[in-house]
Amino acid sequence: MNKAGKIVIVIVLIVAVAVVIILKKEKSSSMAVENSTRNIQDTARAKKTEAQSAAIEQSEALPRLVDLGADKCIPCKMMAPILEELKIEYEGTLIIEFIDVWKNPDEAPKYGIKLIPTQIFYDASGKELFRHEGFFSKEDILSKWKEFGVELTKTK
Repeated sequence: MNKAGKIVIVIVLIVAVAVVIILKKEKSSSMAVENSTRNIQDTARAKKTEAQSAAIEQSEALPRLVDLGADKCIPCKMMAPILEELKIEYEGTLIIEFIDVWKNPDEAPKYGIKLIPTQIFYDASGKELFRHEGFFSKEDILSKWKEFGVELTKTK
């Protein structure tokens, strides 16, 4: 191979290495933008959850049931219609709150969650009365409130 051919091969290799380096930099900068966007969205979600919790706390003093789970968890999916029924039937006499701990990972440690779903029962003053891990039927939830002397009145 002549000298000119060798020079061309070296130049092609240098250009190829330069292209690879440029592509890697572009990919890492686009990932940084993606991560930054994700962090902003997570922060916004957390602030929304904090605002919702604050609004609930500021509402009139009512007993509260907090269910911590996830939209994609099977027992949590089974709990969803029960919680919705309770929310509708006892509106104004009981606060029902669902927190998705997969979408809001900072919430689980706040409540000391080890397993989902977890239901936490609070009296009207905000004192924790009881917690249950796993699926909990509507009848069991209502009997637990009755056990604590909380008389719930159906509104709908």
